[in-house]
Amino acid sequence: MNLILTVFEIAAPVFLLAGIGFVWVKLGFEYRLQFVTRFAMTLAVPSLIFVALMQTEIPGGDLTRFTAATIVANIILAFVFWGVVRVLKLEQRTYLSPLIFGNTGNLGLPLCIFAFGQAGLGYAVIFLSVTALFSFTYGIYLVAGKGAFGQVIRQPMVWATLLGALFLWQGWETPLFLTNTLDLLGQMAVPMMLVTVGVAIARLTSRSLGQAVWLSFLKLLVCFILGWGVAVVFELDAIAFGVLVLQMCTPVAVTSYLLAERFEADADAVAGMVMVSTVLSVAALPAILAIVL
Repeated sequence: MNLILTVFEIAAPVFLLAGIGFVWVKLGFEYRLQFVTRFAMTLAVPSLIFVALMQTEIPGGDLTRFTAATIVANIILAFVFWGVVRVLKLEQRTYLSPLIFGNTGNLGLPLCIFAFGQAGLGYAVIFLSVTALFSFTYGIYLVAGKGAFGQVIRQPMVWATLLGALFLWQGWETPLFLTNTLDLLGQMAVPMMLVTVGVAIARLTSRSLGQAVWLSFLKLLVCFILGWGVAVVFELDAIAFGVLVLQMCTPVAVTSYLLAERFEADADAVAGMVMVSTVLSVAALPAILAIVL
């Protein structure tokens, strides 16, 4: 009973905030998705990442091991789903990106914060940063059919990660007034991202739900097994173990739909996967959380 209550207390705020965004749009209220997303990704999330890394008290060796585990897990995941797409004869431009990339920012980051506190945030930020770099390069290449490596250096999240890592390595601290300012900006990120997930889901429409159901179950199963296996191989501690598994199991990222629409892949099929996998995560992520706690 105590475990069920703990899981509920962790997971409920995440999905309730997303539900607020969903209901807000369904009631016909205005929500400028492009502005909020840009604000979050330009200021709020980079501030959260920088402060989390600068103030983390996780030993350097543990962070290095977790970073290596994250990179290995994502590379193996890409190879596994590349094989799945080839065997099932699915269109790579449409299906490979949503199968690989999860919603590690909007859903994964808040869930790890609520579940594991400041230490969990440090690990979750590392995972988000690695997958963001992967998404800005290989992810765009998959859908667009061309490289986008120049975009990486223009992403505030990348610079926030590099600067945060530098400050962590050197033991530096920003002046208190600046730290407090960045901390306040970062505190906006979590509720903003969660509400935005609900808004994005409310605005999606899709006729391709049948295939999306079994693909979403397949993604969840593969990601859980792979995340668990990599965490065991790298002998991660309890918090790092839980963060890696949770982040691996997050649903299809909304950005996969935006990329499919922008570069003329089958956006309707991707929208179906975003919708189904997100609904599936309402039950799956709390269950996974109960296992890893």
